[in-house]
Amino acid sequence: MRTRPIGPYGTAVSVIGQGTWQLERADRRTAVRALNTGIDAGMTHIDTAESYGGGAVEQLVGEAVRHRRHEVFLASKVRAANASAHGTVAACDRSLRRVGTDHLDLYLLHWPGGHPLEETLAGLRALHRAGKILHYGVSNFHDRHLAELFARTGPDEIVCDQVLHHLGDCSAELRVAPACLARGIAVVGYSPFGLGSFPPSPRAAAVLDSVARTHGATRHQIALAFLVREPHSFAIPKTATPSRAEENAAAAEITLSDEDIARIAAVCPVPADDGTPSSASGRRP
Repeated sequence: MRTRPIGPYGTAVSVIGQGTWQLERADRRTAVRALNTGIDAGMTHIDTAESYGGGAVEQLVGEAVRHRRHEVFLASKVRAANASAHGTVAACDRSLRRVGTDHLDLYLLHWPGGHPLEETLAGLRALHRAGKILHYGVSNFHDRHLAELFARTGPDEIVCDQVLHHLGDCSAELRVAPACLARGIAVVGYSPFGLGSFPPSPRAAAVLDSVARTHGATRHQIALAFLVREPHSFAIPKTATPSRAEENAAAAEITLSDEDIARIAAVCPVPADDGTPSSASGRRP
């Protein structure tokens, strides 16, 4: 599994990790096995949140990593509604108990807007000083949210922005990714296979299948390889199927040619910049 630094601290993280949104809907034993299969294949970045299954997914993740916590780069998120200074600390403490660990490697504000950003940052900084979180960042922050964030944080403070990023919605590449790159901040793409429609079009399907044949890969693997092609980008696909976890992990070893990238970009274009502020899309809990 390829790794790359996440954020300004140089911590090496697998370019493809494991998302867990709605994992509580899967058979628990199979889901735990899928997570461990992913870890075995090198997908050691596991992302979860207090809102997933009302905390049930954090407990599931805790079960999966109980005997191998040291192998995992574990991320969770505080709900915007809980993200006051005190509420952020309290939410993190609850997450730590559910997972069964004394620290999180990464803690994110799940959405902007629940409480003043200064309050959330105060809570995140307190958790960092206490050693309960090693890094912190944000999720679903777009243009104006990033501008506000950058005005209130130091140059090496935030490590990533986690955003929707899939072949049917590459809008994060328009302004979010360049803004983050300028600050040395990673972009972690969630739902890399979309929100119910993959591939996004018949033309995209044809191109993905053609490129996949060239690499002896699947269309899902080619999509992941495309989404993590930039040196600051990561992806966190979710699966409850062990064989799919292995398939996702293997995508990290695929190197697309310039021609491959151009062909995929032609059928999955970044939208034109019309000058209006972008906003979070594909809202999830």
